[in-house]
Amino acid sequence: MFSHIMVGANDIEASKAFYDATMAVLGAKPGMIDPKGRVVYMHDGALFMVTKPIDGAPACSANGGTIGFTMASPEQADAWHAAGVAAGGTACEDPPGVRESPFGKLYLAYLRDPAGNKLCGMHRIG
Repeated sequence: MFSHIMVGANDIEASKAFYDATMAVLGAKPGMIDPKGRVVYMHDGALFMVTKPIDGAPACSANGGTIGFTMASPEQADAWHAAGVAAGGTACEDPPGVRESPFGKLYLAYLRDPAGNKLCGMHRIG
């Protein structure tokens, strides 16, 4: 359904360090900087990019927005969360763990990146 996801950041170096750490847990290579100064991650046919806003205004996170990353296991979600916190991210929501939802049991881990974008590592249980 999606071709790519791009988030804004004011400090590209801090965001690259954060995403290099969290994407490595998923098996992705470190991000590369394109000619426009954007950080680009390519993994499993998907693109995830970080950029300074084109309009020159400061980057801000979406109010109510969350970007979800598929995790292979609860342990991978925990490692992803720990890598993100160690690389300048902030834990948010409840601690990583199982949540009941209309979609069944989910193991969820939430972070905010250095620019405040809300991320979720999700593993479907059963």
